[in-house]
Amino acid sequence: MNAKEIKEILELLKGTEVKELELVRGENTLKVKLGGAVEYHAVALAPPAAATAPPAATGAPAAPVAVPAAPPNYKEVVSPIVGTFYRAPSPDAAPFVDVGARVVKGQTLCIVEAMKIMNQIESDTTGTIKAILVENTAPVQFGQPLFHIVAD
Repeated sequence: MNAKEIKEILELLKGTEVKELELVRGENTLKVKLGGAVEYHAVALAPPAAATAPPAATGAPAAPVAVPAAPPNYKEVVSPIVGTFYRAPSPDAAPFVDVGARVVKGQTLCIVEAMKIMNQIESDTTGTIKAILVENTAPVQFGQPLFHIVAD
């Protein structure tokens, strides 16, 4: 995240009833508390845990489930905000990207509309789009995966 993105997020929060926000993008975390300070730092995130069955009633600890590690050049682009996902700048325009497209760092991938503000979501890496995980005009949640990119 850069200073411009952080300022945009803070502007979006003005005049809302949001009291606390935590935004995670890759290894970076931005925490904002209403009336408090802004905290920004890099953290190491564990891979998402696979769904597991409840522990056996015997009281024995459950065996850990092996989660396959993502390739080191695999990147997931997630939504930084709650809103509506748009693949193109207008209904009659071509999509910003398609599966198989080569993208460069900073290239616009989509738009997420939040509170009537069109937020361009940019690639944070150079690589190839392997999957588009959201349908056009679908609602998205904070932190929801939008794209899979294999970095060069």
